[in-house]
Amino acid sequence: MSFQVALSAHLLEMSWDNGTLKNVWLSVIRRASLGSIWVFQACPISQHAVCLPFNNPPHTPRALSSVVALGANIICNKIPGLAPRQRAICQSRPDAIIVIGEGAQLGINECQYQFRYGRWNCSALGERTVFGQELRVGSKEAAFTYAVTAAGVAHAVTAACSQGNLSHCGCDREKQGYHDQEEGWKWGGCSADVKYGVEFSRRFVDAREIKKNARRLMNLHNNEAGRKVLEERMKLECKCHGVSGSCTTKTCWTTLPKFREIGYVLKERYATAVEVEAVRATRFRQPSFLRLKQSRGYIKPTDTDLVYLERSPNYCEEDAATGSAGTRGRLCNHTSPHADGCNLMCCGRGHNTHQYTRVWQCNCKFQWCCFVKCNTCSEKTEVFTCK
Repeated sequence: MSFQVALSAHLLEMSWDNGTLKNVWLSVIRRASLGSIWVFQACPISQHAVCLPFNNPPHTPRALSSVVALGANIICNKIPGLAPRQRAICQSRPDAIIVIGEGAQLGINECQYQFRYGRWNCSALGERTVFGQELRVGSKEAAFTYAVTAAGVAHAVTAACSQGNLSHCGCDREKQGYHDQEEGWKWGGCSADVKYGVEFSRRFVDAREIKKNARRLMNLHNNEAGRKVLEERMKLECKCHGVSGSCTTKTCWTTLPKFREIGYVLKERYATAVEVEAVRATRFRQPSFLRLKQSRGYIKPTDTDLVYLERSPNYCEEDAATGSAGTRGRLCNHTSPHADGCNLMCCGRGHNTHQYTRVWQCNCKFQWCCFVKCNTCSEKTEVFTCK
């Protein structure tokens, strides 16, 4: 029986949220993890497919692991935006890279939701890849991006562990037995192992920060702030056990919060973000820690503060250097005095008015016998876009 591993360079170069790479990758990992004889068959998907033939199926775990390692090396090398240490993690833990990608996408989606009415709406992130995106300006927006992405990865990894979708992790083993004998409740069920998720996020997300500069300190601080917010928002759920609905004993477990809640908290932190500057070590003159810029002495930001090094641009015009997509063509509300209003959104350039008429059948009634009679309704609407 012939055994083939087919890897399509065309598929591997597709974007993550296309879903194709994800589905092919999942089929490799899940079938391999089950220990069954599988065929990673992508040939002939396109003329770009590269087929690697194996004369005999890998019956032994060693042969199977060598095939998985081969697939991991090729696929991990094709994912754009990974730093060297991240690529190594991808190759050693190929089952985790899917979850990491989902977590990063979770953070990007939340960023776009929280800033959907602002001049900067996070729209430029995740267009090419969910990995390796960086706003060049060390602004408040960059601070939020790093915090929400790190929290998203930690959230996704923790959830995958609880659901049994990742190897080397599961439920939190520390939460067992009685927690408080006097209150009469004990640990039970499957508590989310957020410590594992946070540590995995720290290993992977922070691996990008290799330059010894102030921006590295800023990024690492915001990564940690996002993960800290997730840890602080873990929830305790309980269930009572007893006769006739009494609560003789109570079993409790910890669960993850909805990620929307994390997004709201980080948006509040964004509004109160603090400007910092790097303090250089005396001997090597390299940035060693951050302090509040307007403070006297060496006052450091708190663990959950979002920090930034540079003031934000106005994001009115498109500028790749600052990560600004501009506001031309953006929808705006001509009656709103807030950030989504045409005056602020359009940066004083004015706005265009588009009139539309929607026509549909309404007030339909059954007539004897036997047809349905409807009126024709219409509605005029106006849409406003920035010039």
